[in-house]
Amino acid sequence: MSKILEVKNLSTSFYTHMGEVQAVRGNSFSMEKGDILGIVGESGSGKSVTALSIMGLIDHPGKIKGGEIIFNGEVISTKSNEEMCKIRGKEISMIFQDPMTSLNPVFTIRNLMVEVIRRHQKVSKKKALEIAVDKLRMVGIPEPEKRINAYPHEFSGGMRQRAMIATALSCNPKLLIADEPTTALDVTIQAQILEIMKKLASEIDTSIMIITHDLGVIAETCKHMIVMYGGMIMEKGTVDEIFHSPQHPYTRGLMNSVPRMDAAAKERLVPIPGSPPDLLNPPKGCPFSYRCPHAMEICKEEMAPTYKISEGHTSACWLIHDDAPEVEGYIKGCDIDAG
Repeated sequence: MSKILEVKNLSTSFYTHMGEVQAVRGNSFSMEKGDILGIVGESGSGKSVTALSIMGLIDHPGKIKGGEIIFNGEVISTKSNEEMCKIRGKEISMIFQDPMTSLNPVFTIRNLMVEVIRRHQKVSKKKALEIAVDKLRMVGIPEPEKRINAYPHEFSGGMRQRAMIATALSCNPKLLIADEPTTALDVTIQAQILEIMKKLASEIDTSIMIITHDLGVIAETCKHMIVMYGGMIMEKGTVDEIFHSPQHPYTRGLMNSVPRMDAAAKERLVPIPGSPPDLLNPPKGCPFSYRCPHAMEICKEEMAPTYKISEGHTSACWLIHDDAPEVEGYIKGCDIDAG
């Protein structure tokens, strides 16, 4: 499979009156065509800023400080906003967190979708309407010929989210970024939305990036995952590898804080103590070191290199170093990842 997206050493900051907020700090990852990638982490970990950087939507006082974003073999991180407007919506689409605030309340779904389609595909209004109805049908909206004339407030939360997905897919993008696509939806609707995502990836070969704080969404939908904390990537790999053998204390902390179906009755969840780091003045070592139960002095002084656990599974943790104390479950003898 060929790569649809490559992010190399991406750094994005926001320059406020308090100082520089280092929201994303030197991250690298890639996506294959047809892949479903999940990015998980606490609020403020840099997930959404990473997505907005890819979309070219970092506004003042934000700025991409460094790194390179390559989409479909072309560097897009240096393109102007005018050039990115030709890519956004056509080649890369994004579903934002709250569909009620993302959909313009004074326009019908028809107005919104037809405008997007005609801007990028140069087709007649009639053809654009046919495409819009077809996309609404694809995401499971009943009677799309009628419902396309409705306003956003006439849709339920789940229906609005489906309309957002249909709009994002209206020009058959190569990459779809979904930022918290199931937030504020009940579990039944969540399951339906996630099923639509998987169907789209398999049927129309759209690569999907899902940003979430919900490990259940990752487990249900994604093939690969990235764990972010403090603006940095702590661990990345296949969902199976990371869920069965997490190699970073933060990843383990996330998993221990989630209810399990196989847990004993009245078994307490284990929260992660402490608070996320201040990205105005981030730690010089591992950003998780001040909350980590296994932190060593070196963790606070120097960020660990990224170790290659297996092909495609990496972790940035000193516990993997050969000289680190033995902690159950951590794999020793791994090479430093050169890629």
